[in-house]
Amino acid sequence: MWTLQTEIEIGASADIVWEVLTNFPAYPAWNSFVPDISGELEVGKYLNAYFQAPGGPGMRFRPRVLEVSPGRELRWLGQLLMVGLFDGEHRFAIEPLDPNRVRFLHEERLNGLLVPIVEKLFGRQTRNGFEAMNRGLKARTEAIASHHG
Repeated sequence: MWTLQTEIEIGASADIVWEVLTNFPAYPAWNSFVPDISGELEVGKYLNAYFQAPGGPGMRFRPRVLEVSPGRELRWLGQLLMVGLFDGEHRFAIEPLDPNRVRFLHEERLNGLLVPIVEKLFGRQTRNGFEAMNRGLKARTEAIASHHG
């Protein structure tokens, strides 16, 4: 198993962060790591997502939604080809620090036969992608929060 964890503090309410995180049509404007995603945010449903880590190959996945807790957590499970080859549980968590500031946790737990190869070849690019997404979410969310007064 390989776990990748990143976090960033965002100067906005949990509700605004959730609003930006779940507004999939707006992703191309701010999210270089997941520039294309669509589908219903409902447990058990499948999303269509394209991931592009900086300097790494792009991949299309159809992750299954595992958790939708507005203002708190979004989780999905993506699998490559078949169960046990390369399974990734992706988690976004929003932890309020005060009414207008949160800690955003962005993590993934990867299991499967291909994980050691993927970690070695694309681990740095994947971490860079997570961090780029975090920075994009922070910039987009804080810009919206500043307009809300």
